Amino acid sequence: MGSSGFFIQFIRIAGPYWHSENKATIRKQTLALIALTIVQMFIAVIITEWSAALFDALEQRSMSGLFKQIGLLVLIFAASMTATAIHLTVKRRLQIGWRAWLTDHVTSRWMNKGRHYQVTHIQTAEHDNPDSRIAEDIRIATEDGIALFHSLFYSLLVLISFIEILWTLSGVVTLDLGFIEMPIYGHLVWIALIYAAGASALGWLIGQPLSKTTNIRQTVEANFRFGLVKARESSLAIALIHGEPHEKKHFQTLFQGIIDAYDRQTRAWAHILLFTSGYSVLSMAVPVLVSAPRFILGTITLGALMQSAQSFQHVASALSWPVDNMATVAQWRASVERVLSLIQALDDLEDEIVRPDPHRIVLKKTDEPILRFENLCISRLDGIVCASEVNDEIRAGERVLIAGNAFTGSKLFKAIAGLWPWGEGRIELPDDDYIFFMPPRPYLPTGTLREAICYPSPSDDFSPDMIKDMLELVGLQELIEQLDQVDNWEKALPREQQQRLGVVRLLLQRPKWILAEIAFDSLDSEGEIAMMKLICQMLPEASMLTISNEPKAETFHQRRIVL
Repeated sequence: MGSSGFFIQFIRIAGPYWHSENKATIRKQTLALIALTIVQMFIAVIITEWSAALFDALEQRSMSGLFKQIGLLVLIFAASMTATAIHLTVKRRLQIGWRAWLTDHVTSRWMNKGRHYQVTHIQTAEHDNPDSRIAEDIRIATEDGIALFHSLFYSLLVLISFIEILWTLSGVVTLDLGFIEMPIYGHLVWIALIYAAGASALGWLIGQPLSKTTNIRQTVEANFRFGLVKARESSLAIALIHGEPHEKKHFQTLFQGIIDAYDRQTRAWAHILLFTSGYSVLSMAVPVLVSAPRFILGTITLGALMQSAQSFQHVASALSWPVDNMATVAQWRASVERVLSLIQALDDLEDEIVRPDPHRIVLKKTDEPILRFENLCISRLDGIVCASEVNDEIRAGERVLIAGNAFTGSKLFKAIAGLWPWGEGRIELPDDDYIFFMPPRPYLPTGTLREAICYPSPSDDFSPDMIKDMLELVGLQELIEQLDQVDNWEKALPREQQQRLGVVRLLLQRPKWILAEIAFDSLDSEGEIAMMKLICQMLPEASMLTISNEPKAETFHQRRIVL
């Protein structure tokens, strides 16, 4: 992505923040940040004037002049501290506000109607590790973005202000070429411009590889974190099959990618530091050496010499903004591009879903209490057909066993949920009837066990006695005492208990439509039959579609559909 295209894309996602619901407060904070930056610039100008007056007083050996400058220093000190403290507060409020808005904007699109699942199946844009992009890259994009804006704006103000001062202090220098005398106005300005421009151009050229290496490192760091998280989430399975050697080898491979990216970034950093360290040394000496002959000749005072040197440094520093912020800009741009890639992937997904396409499954809600399939064809992402010409309907209260290929049955359930649009045909859904999906492993969020059981409903929706009764019905009375304990229940409970808790959740929600996908495979045959029997007794009017490997499951269903 070119620089112009990059900034256009960034403004497209960042600009709406200043037009959001809290735009009045946001704009006030932005104006306050700009005003405080101008105040900081004026303080910098006043400090150089104070420095000139101080050195003139020292040169004149004036004690009264010295005490006057000490008094002024106290005022400058107080003003600088106040402006800096207020500026920091305003800037950080703006940073966290922008981060909160952009985080909510991206997560709302990502965690919406299954888009977080569907986006993993498209390859139009990079969207790996969305958690890292949302948590880390948005932080860098917003916090560093405002910090860079402030420093750039401050540098521009300093450049404008101190060029004028430096021009005045430069006076006129006559260059005697022997055959002609040439007056040069503002020679210090021209020297500063040439010096800083040359250094910036050279520094920017040297620092170009850093942007690419920074982006690569952020990607491999995210991959390593994801690998560790996945291992933590699957720790029991790894321990049971003694997969630790494989995992350690996998971690070593992932970390070797970090080492390689780190080494490449180090080489890029070394070239930058080699340049900037030499540049910083020259920046201290050059302004004094340039102005020293005029002081020795007596054409300027010591105060004017020091003010010239400080003004030269300010101008050179302002012009050196690209060099000084090269690493930050590289990191900021890499993070912005990662956020933009995730947003682009979500945009592409939305375009693909809403675009009229005969090779997409159409979902439609009807007034009838019927789940109907019309010429339904389910395909894989590569276009291979898994099931074709499915024409059937499930009426209210009917229980149907989905037989045949379990993976195709899983895709059928995803299509009913609107998560698998790839295929053809039409699915008509019963309008306003809640469809309850029972996956092989119910999702149990971290928190109290009571909250995990009632998810996604608030725990207050169900009485404590009702929850206890349901736990006893499914044979989990031993968990009653743990209802108000906080834990990571997906790790704390064995899978058999988790699947029984899925039945508790089902009985609490009391839906009219149930889709159970291998929901009891961790139970023995007797346990699975007991759960199916319990569901039939407690929810006799509910419609149910079941995918099961249990041979006796057919007993609890009126018919079956073979895929």
